[in-house]
Amino acid sequence: MTVFKKYNIADWFSFYRIATAPFLLVLIWLGERELFSWFLLVSYLTDAIDGFIARTLEITSARGSQIDSIGDQVTLVIGLIGLVFFEPDFIIKNLVLILIAFIPYLVQMGIALKKYGKPTAFHTYLAKLSAIVQGTFILWLLFFEPVYWLFYFMIVLGVLETVEEIILIFMYKNWVAGVKGIYWAVKDKRRLSKYGQNQMTRPNDA
Repeated sequence: MTVFKKYNIADWFSFYRIATAPFLLVLIWLGERELFSWFLLVSYLTDAIDGFIARTLEITSARGSQIDSIGDQVTLVIGLIGLVFFEPDFIIKNLVLILIAFIPYLVQMGIALKKYGKPTAFHTYLAKLSAIVQGTFILWLLFFEPVYWLFYFMIVLGVLETVEEIILIFMYKNWVAGVKGIYWAVKDKRRLSKYGQNQMTRPNDA
């Protein structure tokens, strides 16, 4: 029980996205496209809910940001796997553009893991916008049909967001949560090593 008390309600919404990943994979395997799409929609909704709850109840934390980031990454990967199985023609037709966006993402993950030993949790404005666009496009494609202008916008936004994340990794010596973007990072005192690890892990309220 002590372990469970360490986590707040916002954290549990993030845990939901991680915990349902195996179930979503089973739905993909069974070819249950409609059920998969609805449960994926719920996962995306919990991403919006957990952040709102954390800010409203003032329970934001570095731990919560990290859990949220892992949940986001799991949901993105599950969504892409769903597209591969349910929309293979679309994936093959647009594979080059998808790789242009996805390979830099993998590079960014590798750099973060090598430097910090864990994924980033900057939660920049650009990352939030990119997540909204990605979720909207993936769900619209699963429920209806591809919207190509949204797809191209998603690719461009994804590349820009990844480049920003890589720049932020090189700007911060230690892992830190809650950086709104490069502009705010320039003014962020947490980048200074003299503030130490504890200070470096506080969310950026700038």
